Amino acid sequence: MMIGNDFQPCVYLVASRRHGTLYIGVTSNLIQRIHQHREDLIPGFTRRYGVKRLVWYEVHDTMEAAIVREKRLKEWRRAWKIELIEAHNEHWDDLAIGLGLPPLPDSTRPGVMK
Repeated sequence: MMIGNDFQPCVYLVASRRHGTLYIGVTSNLIQRIHQHREDLIPGFTRRYGVKRLVWYEVHDTMEAAIVREKRLKEWRRAWKIELIEAHNEHWDDLAIGLGLPPLPDSTRPGVMK
């Protein structure tokens, strides 16, 4: 998955911790959006529940396709979402680090979530 330009439609899952609170979102700029979640710049659910760790994302060709996928995922059972995350990210590592963002303060050891 390549995230390089400013407009790249993505669906993403962020978590408060391993098996913690989950949030599904859609964006055209994943790095910017994750930065906003991490810095509590977006009021609402993710700020209230400390949901900041990028645990899964999927790139789409169009924003319309990303929105359709986001809506479908929001209908999924929680167990299915966890299976999706763990199929690609078994240890719930913070994938934002691989996109160039610094580790979260509690990310002192890879693969370990508090």
